[in-house]
Amino acid sequence: MFTSLSQKIEGKGLKIAFPEANDRRVLGAAIRLKTDNLVEPILIGDPAEIKELAEANNWVIDQFIIYDPNNYELFDEMVASFVERRKGKATEEKARELLRDKAYFGTMLVHMDIADGMVCGAVYATGDTVRPALQIIKTKPGVSRTSGAFIMVPPQRDGQKLVFSDCAINIKPDAQALAEIAVESAKTAELFDIEPRVALLSFSSHGSASSEDVDRVAEATRIAQELAPEYEIDGELQFDAAYSEVVAKQKVPQSKVAGRATVYVFPEIQSGNIGYKIAQRLGNYQAVGPILQGLNKPVSDLSRGCVEEDVYNVTIITANQALQG
Repeated sequence: MFTSLSQKIEGKGLKIAFPEANDRRVLGAAIRLKTDNLVEPILIGDPAEIKELAEANNWVIDQFIIYDPNNYELFDEMVASFVERRKGKATEEKARELLRDKAYFGTMLVHMDIADGMVCGAVYATGDTVRPALQIIKTKPGVSRTSGAFIMVPPQRDGQKLVFSDCAINIKPDAQALAEIAVESAKTAELFDIEPRVALLSFSSHGSASSEDVDRVAEATRIAQELAPEYEIDGELQFDAAYSEVVAKQKVPQSKVAGRATVYVFPEIQSGNIGYKIAQRLGNYQAVGPILQGLNKPVSDLSRGCVEEDVYNVTIITANQALQG
């Protein structure tokens, strides 16, 4: 999967900001990415601290871009841009305070087109990564909120990659938000060369059970089909009906998605989080993400339990999102 994604960005010179460059996992990944000619890393932090970490690991970073929020030549311009972007919600004094924070600083680099994307979250909590993105980058037109998808890579080489969403951001989205998540997840699938066949999941398949939660998923399906008629989208579907052709023929034989779904949209974060971890631990799937969807420009959130390889791979994804526009 990552071979084809790497080929798309190799030599393109895409600049990715790393607000946690003083973390060994992040710096190690950034060095590999530059060595492999995949991205141009922008390291954010105290230059002396970053260089000390590099020297301790026998890494050479003389050719790297390093920006220090406490000593940045375009800081006044950044402050003015932030105040304008927040439209009265932040004073200049507050902007100067916030932009000393490396996640806010990195997000503004993306907003100002100094960086093409940002990768953060090895140290920062999800909220501290997503909040600046929502305030500054904001969501695309027609998308009310961001969401988090995982690419589920099967253990067998010829297996079908899947998209699981939303497993990271929205506690219990309403029908409109769930529909938007479904459409954005289809777009994420295309980024990974997965043909999107979208199933909105429930404990019911086409009216086999009734409740307010079932109605919400059914309504989300209707909205999603109107928003993106170019995609195959169906719901509400139980997971087995969405996944298994045998079960699909028994439960929903008229469905074009059931039994062959590649994108699974969970009704709320609890089931999404549980679902991807079951696939990861019991099914030995590799969970790549979360990939933030719906933003005007790419910002990616790492897990604080990530390893260097995760940072490397998520950066490749982020650069591909930037290339896709």
